[in-house]
Amino acid sequence: MNKLLSSRLNEPAQAPAGRHCPRLRPGRLRGWITGCLAAGLPAVAAATAGPALPAELAAEVRQLAADAAALLWPASTTPPRLEVVLGRVDPRWTLAPCQQIVPFLPPGARPLGATRIGLRCAKGATAWKVTLPMQVRLWAPALVARTTLPAGTVLQAQHLAVADIDLAARADAAITLDRDAIGRTLQRGLAAGDALRIGDLKVVRYFNAGDTVRVVAVGQGFSISGEGQALGPGSAGGQAQVRLPGGRVVTGIAAGERRLEVAL
Repeated sequence: MNKLLSSRLNEPAQAPAGRHCPRLRPGRLRGWITGCLAAGLPAVAAATAGPALPAELAAEVRQLAADAAALLWPASTTPPRLEVVLGRVDPRWTLAPCQQIVPFLPPGARPLGATRIGLRCAKGATAWKVTLPMQVRLWAPALVARTTLPAGTVLQAQHLAVADIDLAARADAAITLDRDAIGRTLQRGLAAGDALRIGDLKVVRYFNAGDTVRVVAVGQGFSISGEGQALGPGSAGGQAQVRLPGGRVVTGIAAGERRLEVAL
């Protein structure tokens, strides 16, 4: 492997700082890639410290995680603490020298939790493409079980506490507010310290297809209401559609017994 990994994988040492990763020394592929991808990200943990990542590459990797964070965390609140950890490089890799390495998200990969980040050679005598395992964590306060809670527990304030959790550990959203949990029933048990997720709660069905539903349109400082017919089931906190008397179909959030809220 040392013979195939040239120390001239990137620009010479006199190149401007921050443009490309510094030289790769033979036999140092793992530390070089780990350091290059880790540098520049906020609150990053990595197995090996390494040279600085070029600014444009750091921005692209950071943006992948930031975009994913925005999907799970309301923009109006304090954003979560981002942590990126790279996994092991396959020791069987033999890569030709490359002057420009570009990161990419492999098709179908979720840029959160246990995932993979791709690297491809965009400027070199031989084109190559590899992927690295990567863990993207988003730490923020959310509700956790204070004690062991069996399935069927109707949640009360004394059952819950607030702790920093990894939002990206599961695909379903974590619950951060007491009002979204109190009075709900667990459909699966939780151990002490486990984060409370949407998928842990029994689904509350507020209406079914064909039911008459009150539609409340809410704007800044006002609301208007009317009635319509549900086109499908409405579960607590989920999207649903209702057809109004004039034939118009509106989409909103099932917010109560036979009630749909539409934001204006």
